[in-house]
Amino acid sequence: MDTEKGVAMKRLLKTASDMLPTGLLVLGAVAVSCGIGLIYFPAGVIAAGALAIIGGVLLIRGGDDSE
Repeated sequence: MDTEKGVAMKRLLKTASDMLPTGLLVLGAVAVSCGIGLIYFPAGVIAAGALAIIGGVLLIRGGDDSE
């Protein structure tokens, strides 16, 4: 017996699980660049830029599961 609330909850969990890898990628990139920035600030900025470029490429290529 799926109520509207149950269907909405399933949709929310599906969306959250689809967004989890992207969120982890972004948080990991932030953690790495902040850690490098604590050691040497310009290197942290360079690392943040490099990780942003890599993240952009990964998002453009996508991870479409329909293939």
